[in-house]
Amino acid sequence: MQNKATPQEQKKISRFWVITPVFGILLFALLYLTATLYYPGGSQVDKHSTGFSWRNNYWCNLLNEVAINGQHNAGRPVALAGMVVLCTSLSVFWFYFPRYVHFSKFARLTIQVSGTLSMVIAVFLFTNLHDTVTYVASVIGLIAVAGTFIGLYKIKWFGLFGLGIFNLLLVVLNNYLYYTKDMLIYLPVVQKITFVCFLGWICWIDVELFRKTSPTLLA
Repeated sequence: MQNKATPQEQKKISRFWVITPVFGILLFALLYLTATLYYPGGSQVDKHSTGFSWRNNYWCNLLNEVAINGQHNAGRPVALAGMVVLCTSLSVFWFYFPRYVHFSKFARLTIQVSGTLSMVIAVFLFTNLHDTVTYVASVIGLIAVAGTFIGLYKIKWFGLFGLGIFNLLLVVLNNYLYYTKDMLIYLPVVQKITFVCFLGWICWIDVELFRKTSPTLLA
């Protein structure tokens, strides 16, 4: 019969899970880069271009079965795997973060459920309901993000709180470029910058959680 893990071993396992979002995000970045290598071509600027353009293509272009130039997108399976890894990683982050801050049970569950639910919905960005999925996942995810801001302020991590505000400004800029069609050409680049900044923010919070948290608080 297999022996059960000791309380000390269970604490180590719990603390290990706290840092897994960082590794998940790094794996996502690797899969993202790999998927771009297999994207056949086509962008909002030139439908007949070859390969993935960091200036003119969006992340979601990699999720399409058929590329903008009409060819089969061989990078799609890799991009889908990356999306699953990313959403899983962020779900783990939003499960553990409110436990460190010691929110009330209701607040903790609200952040955990909204964060996880938004990521489950986001996985379906590859479908024909892309815009609807983006909207619903964003609205629900906003609850988890708001909880993250409250938590950062509550534990006085003001540097990370400020970086989060910067990320919000980038999101506002993304929406401005999207709805101001004349500026749409700049959106792919701004989107990538926003992506990097947001995921970097999450990783930084996660590393601080791992460094400063006693294993007993997360067990």
